[in-house]
Amino acid sequence: MSNIKDNIVSIKKVMEEAAVRAGRNPDELLLIAVTKTRSPEEINMAIAAGITDVGENKVQEILDKYEKVDPVRWHMIGHLQTNKVKYIIDKVSLIHSVDSIRLAREIDKRAAQHNKVMDILIQVNAAEEESKFGIRTEETGQMVREILESCPNVRIRGLMSIAPFEDDPEKVRGYFKEMAELYHEYRAIEHERLDFRYLSMGMSNDFPVAIEEGANAVRIGTSIFGERNYNQ
Repeated sequence: MSNIKDNIVSIKKVMEEAAVRAGRNPDELLLIAVTKTRSPEEINMAIAAGITDVGENKVQEILDKYEKVDPVRWHMIGHLQTNKVKYIIDKVSLIHSVDSIRLAREIDKRAAQHNKVMDILIQVNAAEEESKFGIRTEETGQMVREILESCPNVRIRGLMSIAPFEDDPEKVRGYFKEMAELYHEYRAIEHERLDFRYLSMGMSNDFPVAIEEGANAVRIGTSIFGERNYNQ
């Protein structure tokens, strides 16, 4: 197992350097450790090393690990089916992957049952890749309006995006830039349930470029925990 603590220290240093290059405050950045396929023991090691937020791709993994992991903020970062919302509505702090009004309404319904307002991000597929979920950039306005009109127990906290994978992160800089422009456009709107705080983009292979272009939440797994072993 790679040295999780050393990896986290190294990543935070790279994040800080990227923020400084962009003239931004490094303290405004959030590192979310992506814990897909990782054991509770590995996750607890990361928490002991300073991780405050973890992101899971699958509902079942949240349910399997939730009671075994030390206190931490949980993020749902993978595709979320409407019939699974009820299982995590009382466990996660932020749902990054809202990509339809149908899903938003289900989140609203389940949040109301728990007498809470659920924080979400709208997932935007800026590159319009068929293999990825998310709305098109030009659909953002309609999505925001519909959620504000019909989902009183949902608060929109920002946007999430997954850039195409490229060996050279410079090739996806334009997508990050486009997302940042979209983020700032909607951040300027005043509404009690439109409180933009998170532009969630950037992963192990491209997070410095994402930060340079405006990301303030990065989702990093491999660079913290090492390569995944799916045969465990």
